[in-house]
Amino acid sequence: MDTVRTETGNDDRNDDLLSELLQPLRLTGVFDSRWHVRTPWAIEGDAEQSCAVLHYIVEGGCWITAEGQPPQELHAGDLAVFPTGTAHRLSDRPGRQGVPLKAVLPERQPGTSGEIRIGGTGPESRLLCAGLHYDASAATGLYKALPWALVLDGSQVDREPLLRDTLRLLAAPDRPIGPGDRLITLRAFEMALVLALRPLLREFAENPASLPVLRHPGVSRALVMIATRFAEPWTIESLAREVGMSRSAFTAAFRALVGEAPARHLTGRRMQEAARLLGETSLPQSAVPERVGYQSAVGFHLAFRKWFGVTPGEYRAGGASAA
Repeated sequence: MDTVRTETGNDDRNDDLLSELLQPLRLTGVFDSRWHVRTPWAIEGDAEQSCAVLHYIVEGGCWITAEGQPPQELHAGDLAVFPTGTAHRLSDRPGRQGVPLKAVLPERQPGTSGEIRIGGTGPESRLLCAGLHYDASAATGLYKALPWALVLDGSQVDREPLLRDTLRLLAAPDRPIGPGDRLITLRAFEMALVLALRPLLREFAENPASLPVLRHPGVSRALVMIATRFAEPWTIESLAREVGMSRSAFTAAFRALVGEAPARHLTGRRMQEAARLLGETSLPQSAVPERVGYQSAVGFHLAFRKWFGVTPGEYRAGGASAA
């Protein structure tokens, strides 16, 4: 009885928390490739930093495996997303040792495309694969807490027609190329990533137990507060008090579930908003500190430079690309 009431009472909180995950996602570059593979084959992908990885099975099928995880089979129409770029293997069957991805695609610069033809004389599979580079400073604690791989089967993809049609267009061998293609491709993959996450997030909202951070009422509430009320003069003590926990218990639980200390998470959210204000608005630079929760302009300047490696003025003038 108590458990049911808790879950029902947390619906709005979970919706807000899931919105926090989607809102800041913004890709900075994409490398995509079309794979034509025949059995026997296997490719080992390295861990990617600040990069989500996407695999869409156009034809045939494959297995995905990662260290410490059970193998999972994919069929035509299925989509697999690795939100944080966990190292994994793609193969025609579990357990087959593969060649490193960098051996068959040595150059994978964002904004470019590639093609792989590998394997033997057996049945062919075709895949669309992409590395989706994102701004690491905008990755929320909830995003980092997502499972190592998220899989949508073909029927789930079909229930998202815009996702299905976007993937098919991106996978087409005669995909149109012309002026603005790099930006169009970037935004198309960005939309595909968000659309792929949406049904999975809906599942998390209906079943909070499937994502550990959602099971903890204090930590999940704190995440929403940091996401939406970051400009308030929070301290770790006041955050803990607001969610009804002691400072030590709150800090320990937050670090265990989110993967970073609450103070760093709060700073990251403030820096994310500061970068947005500096890069996307004409708000005077002098007004930014207060908008993101800093009472001291000097304190904000030092925090921003430590976080991004450039000053707020340099960031606004174009130094963001160097961060």
